[in-house]
Parts: sequence; C-alpha cells; structure tokens
Amino acid sequence: MLSHARNEPMTERMTGAQALVRALEHVGVDTVFGIPGGAILPAYDPLYDSTKVRHVLVRHEQGAGHAAEGYAQATGKVGVCMATSGPGATNLVTPIADAYMDSVPIVAITGQVASAAIGTDAFQEADISGITMPITKHNFLVTDPLDIPRTIAEAFHIASTGRPGPVLVDISKDALQAMTTFEWPSTVQLPGYRPVTRPHSKQIREAAKLIVEASRPVLYVGGGVHKASASAELLALAEMTGIPVVTTLMARGTFPDSHPQHLGMPGMHGSVAAVGALQRSDLLITLGARFDDRVTGQLSSFAPHAKVIHADIDPAEISKNRHADVPIVGDCREVLTDLANAVRHEHNEGRRGDYDEWWTLLDGYRKTYPLGYEEFIDGSLAPQYVMERLSALVGPDAYYVAGVGQHQMWAAQFIGYENPGSFINSGGLGTMGFAVPAAMGAKMGRPDATVWAIDGDGCFQMTNQELATCALEGVPIKVAVINNGNLGMVRQWQTLFYDERYSNTDLQTARRIPDFVKLAEAYGCVGLRCERPEDVDATIAKAMEINDVPVVVDFVVHQDAMVWPMVAAGTSNDDIKFARDMAPNWDSEE
Repeated sequence: MLSHARNEPMTERMTGAQALVRALEHVGVDTVFGIPGGAILPAYDPLYDSTKVRHVLVRHEQGAGHAAEGYAQATGKVGVCMATSGPGATNLVTPIADAYMDSVPIVAITGQVASAAIGTDAFQEADISGITMPITKHNFLVTDPLDIPRTIAEAFHIASTGRPGPVLVDISKDALQAMTTFEWPSTVQLPGYRPVTRPHSKQIREAAKLIVEASRPVLYVGGGVHKASASAELLALAEMTGIPVVTTLMARGTFPDSHPQHLGMPGMHGSVAAVGALQRSDLLITLGARFDDRVTGQLSSFAPHAKVIHADIDPAEISKNRHADVPIVGDCREVLTDLANAVRHEHNEGRRGDYDEWWTLLDGYRKTYPLGYEEFIDGSLAPQYVMERLSALVGPDAYYVAGVGQHQMWAAQFIGYENPGSFINSGGLGTMGFAVPAAMGAKMGRPDATVWAIDGDGCFQMTNQELATCALEGVPIKVAVINNGNLGMVRQWQTLFYDERYSNTDLQTARRIPDFVKLAEAYGCVGLRCERPEDVDATIAKAMEINDVPVVVDFVVHQDAMVWPMVAAGTSNDDIKFARDMAPNWDSEE
C-alpha cells in the first residue's frame, strides 16, 4: 500500500515489542511456547492482544524448546519458543542443540538485558549468542528496534531453507521498549547464504552409471529424505530399480516398513539384514544421511567393499566421515527425481542391474535373523510386546514420539511405520526428557491426530511437569511409560561391559517413588497401570477411548529386558550380536 502524499511505503509507529509480534504474525506463526521473565516481558504485553498467535505457557524452558521441535516435526513449519535472559535462555540450550543435530527448524526468541548493560554481568545476563554459536545455523543480537522485523524474516528464512535448523534471535530489553517504525522487508537478502538445491547433472549421470553397474547396491536413507518431503520419489526410485532400502532412526516411516524391499533400520541396534546389507554392499546410495557413528560402528571397517554416492543438501556432510566417490550437493527431492530419470535412461539403453543373487543373500538374513525378544517365565511384561500391541491397536496413522534409551530403540524396532514423519525422536543429541514436551508440540500442530509419547521412567521424570501444560491447554496426548525401574540403556551397558556392577542406575520405582498413576492424576491427567501381558490390549484400548484429557500408562516391565541386536560401541558392524553372546554366521550365508 503506497502513501498518496509520497511514492513510498506506508509505515506505522509502534514499540519494538509490538513490531516483534507483528513480524511473527507476518511469517505465519500460530503457536509460541514460552515463559515470561524480566527481559522478555515487554514482548508479552502485545502478545496478550494478538488474535493470530497463541502463546502456550510451559513449565520449563526446555519444555518450550522441545515442544517447538515436536510442532515443527509434525507440521513441517518452523517451531517457535520464547524465553527471558540469563537462565531462561540457557535452559533453551539443550533443545537448540537437539534441533541442530536433527536438522529441525525452530526459531528461539530470547530477551536480553538492556543494551547499555550488556557485558557488565547485569542481573540475569548471559551471552546466549556466544553460548549458542556452535549449535545454531545462525543467531542474531538485536539492539535496534528498527532491525526487529527484518531479523525475524531472515531468521525464519534461514531456519526453514537449505538444511533446516535452529536460529536464535536475542533482543535487548530497551529495543523491545523503544518506539520504532515497522517496515516489513519485501525480500530477504542474505548474500552469504545461498543453499544449493539443484544437483549437478554430471554427478547424477555418474551416480546412475554406478547404480546399473553394481551387483550389491543399498539405498541408505537418512532423515534428509523426509525433510525434503521426498518419500514418494524415494519409493519410485526403489521400485524402479529393485534395490534394497535401509532407513536410519531419523528416517523411520520415510519408506514403508511393510514394503518387501525394506530391510529395517541399520546401525548399533539395527536389524541383522540391514547391517549385513551395508557391510556386504558394493554401492551405498546415501541420501540425506551423514554416516553417523551409531550407523557405521567402527568407521574403518564400515561397508569395506562399497563405493559411495552421497547426496546431501549440506556440503559440509559430504566426505566428512566417509569419502564419497560421487558427491551430490542438492535437495533430496530434486536429487531423487533427477536420479530416477537418469536411471530410467540407462534402463532404456539396455543397462540394468541384476540383483537376484543379492536378494537371495539378504532374504536369507531376514529369514534367519528376524527381530525377536525374550519372554519372561515369571509372567513379567516384555516391553517389546507393549510396542507390538501399540503398533497393532493404535496403527500407523498416529504419531509416536520417543524419549531416549531402550524404549526409543524398542519403539523404532517393534512399531510399524508406514508414513513419513510418524516417528519423532531425539536422534543425534539423545536428549532425555524429549518425549512429553515434543509430543505436546506435535499434538498442538496436529490436533486431529493421535499422539503417543513413548517414554522411559528415567526420561519421564525430567520433563513430566509439561503434563500440567497439556492438561490446562487441552492437549490430550497419551504417554506410555516403559517402567523398568532403572536407567535402562545404561544398565544394559553395565550388564554387558561392567560385570553387572549397577552403579547409580536403579531409580527405585519398584517402590513406586513416584507413583506414576498418582502423579498423572495430580497433574489433571488420567493414570493407568499395566503389569501383565494379558492386560496390555485392554489398557491400550482404555487409553484410546479417553480423548479429552492426557493419559499416562505406567507399563511395568521386566528390568532385565535388553535391546537386541546390538553392535558394541567402537566395534565393527560385522560383530553385531542378535542376542547375548550370539552372533550371525556371515560365512554360511555367502
């Protein structure tokens, strides 16, 4: 809209805080998770009047950050969290680091002490820009209110484009209080930031040539394929070529579990078939994955005979851990589209890979070493059984949000994922306490979906105060607490590697301290308990019937249940165990 008096945009006078809220409305924000405090307080006053932005008052800033992550992962939009200076901002460090590791687009807005006091060790001052520099895509310190709208526009652009990730915007209190002229930028101009999305055609042709020449190829699929919304393109390429597919922890659901070409999850707790396929491959078609140590095991012995095609939107990831014979920088959706066309051209020219022997070997692995688990003779509940029944009764259209530890791995292994993005968890950072607030954010982003938080009794006690937020805000998530009375994954390592010396892993929840059912009720939720296999179905059914308040189910499981298969940290994937002291006989399958 132009002024009649002069040929220039109309502007409006307002405070920096009002400009912040107006800017958030401009970029389409509908939900902000946060807690007010002194330095950010000026922003909360105009937020009170906004009809477009809903603020969710969380109980801890870490909860705000994880909720923003869950919202972002469930919706594909940028999640937003807000905190005050000093301890408010530092409580966001963990979710910011978590979002950075898992490429989750969030914008964290923090108040800062007045600009004149910065650097004086003022009350509640922390250099949050400096603290978060290694764990953000970019961060801003704003001391001029005129810069607020442009900074917000740039922050959302950076967070959501290229490889997604967290951006911090730290705004001094005086910038929020001062009067300014609101000017929304017509374009975002960031000369040093130009993510490459279109892959180089020569590299695509080289990749297609390797694919049709290979006899043991594997599509090694990471979270970047889901971030690029490229599940359909992945399915098309896989079915056109007949190449086996493995999906990492961050890519579960990106390729349907039920598809006959899917071998499961690779890595430390991956299936024998997936791990064996990578180890015996002669070509890894690596898409949006980063050769993480949890996938590769001992890096020097990982896939020793394989050439590598590595496609990623982040050029820093390519050849970082494993040399790429064909490096491809680009968005996975565009890479897959172009690669499918190039492979189709090779097929039309009569060049097609023959993978029959390869599939005979892999099908042998699948048949001989399927996923399984121990059932306990005393009638105790096996946690894997809980996951199987959740999968069967709740189904693939729900969102499953896991914490970190044994329960996360069981959820990855024994729940069937058919839809991209349906499994949300903390992969790279491995953050205990992720599940409950992230499930809250996911449910607020997808209010019509069923959202189950799969948590451990250790993780649950780190952030369960957000159940109060869920109850008061009308966010009816469902929480399955896999309660083995211990810090389970640490206990498993103590069993295997520390002569069963269980130092500080017993949580004493066998004494019901706390009693999770009573705790749930105290938070305004419904609390249920299940201790026997024969009660699992009825308990899940009851939880599914309750849709007006959050539900917490205390699944009391055997403390000795372990996650198998397992590759011990730092060892070769060839040394995978599918049960204690039981390893595959690779030679007999060759």
